Amino acid sequence: MAIDSAPSRFYIAPMADETTAKFEHELKRLEKRVDALVQVCDQLQDENRSLKQRQDTLTSERATLLQKNEQVRARVEAMIGRLKAMEQGG
Repeated sequence: MAIDSAPSRFYIAPMADETTAKFEHELKRLEKRVDALVQVCDQLQDENRSLKQRQDTLTSERATLLQKNEQVRARVEAMIGRLKAMEQGG
């Protein structure tokens, strides 16, 4: 069987200019949407990185504050203990 005599069901007709234009327009529209999504992903990654750094800073600050709070509590308890001892001894 020669190539020229292939059944017509395998033949793909060239796209009409209007169809090609629509296809090109749709392709450009999708390309713009993909570019916008990539840009949003980049922004979200930057924001996520920033938020993780902020969380690390806040976690560290919290640990420091808890430690200082514990030190102050211990001092106050010691002062109360001394005051009670003075009160009982005086």
